[in-house]
Amino acid sequence: MRGKIVRWSIVATAATAVAAAGMLGSTASASAAPLNYVALGDSSVSGSGVPIQVDLVCTRSSQDWPTVAAAKLGAKLTDVSCGGATVADFSGKQFGFVAPQYDALKPDTNLVTLTIGGNDIGLVQTALGCVNVFPEPAGFSCKDRLTAGGVDTMSNAIQAWAPKLGAAVDEIHKRSPQARVIVAGYGTYIQKDGCYPIQPIWARDANYLQDKVNELSAVLRGQALKHNAKFVDFAPLTVGHDSCAPIGTRYLEGLTPTVQPTLPLHPTADGLAVYGAAIAAAAKS
Repeated sequence: MRGKIVRWSIVATAATAVAAAGMLGSTASASAAPLNYVALGDSSVSGSGVPIQVDLVCTRSSQDWPTVAAAKLGAKLTDVSCGGATVADFSGKQFGFVAPQYDALKPDTNLVTLTIGGNDIGLVQTALGCVNVFPEPAGFSCKDRLTAGGVDTMSNAIQAWAPKLGAAVDEIHKRSPQARVIVAGYGTYIQKDGCYPIQPIWARDANYLQDKVNELSAVLRGQALKHNAKFVDFAPLTVGHDSCAPIGTRYLEGLTPTVQPTLPLHPTADGLAVYGAAIAAAAKS
């Protein structure tokens, strides 16, 4: 009788060990599963103009910063960032046929990143309106025009847009409740007082433009934190690598074409790499 009891004890112990091993294997497999990562945003995300352009409609680059971040995280990436996007294109069809960016969000999405807002407030168009081929006073100041009568039209546009970003972050949480959401700001596009004539913008207009970029990034930060998202600030990363920096060291391009392929006022491949590394680091922290 005792022999039978011993044999049953051995069998029970073995069965328990097998079950435990199976559970451990299942846990290890689950922990090894890659992050489901969705990237939303505009051309500052998609890497417009930077080779290789893998989506000619959305001008999305194989070197865009979500791709860099995903590689560092070992994540499974769904990248729907698109050049020209506004926050309205998160929920509606861009160009009338590109699917809403929200459609990429799933209940099992683990990570969502975005930068948006530049197109909503017409940042590039405003910058183009600040170009002066000749030095002062042979031209017109965009700052004077945009702040005439003591009313800063750009600041007003930024502040009016802010709640739309907050609503967008809330919608992301609703669609992907398990996801960590990271909102990234815009960079330092031009140094203090500019660098005329390297970039054909007067000093006061250069300062005004960068101030508006900073103000937009401040809204991105404030709305991110208010709506349970993390904020990553690209501005410090681009100081000294702005459009006034020597060719080959720029993370952001200016209005004057250089040998680095990208669009004017957009990140270079080097800039995208730096941005992607910063996003990956934030996702791990």
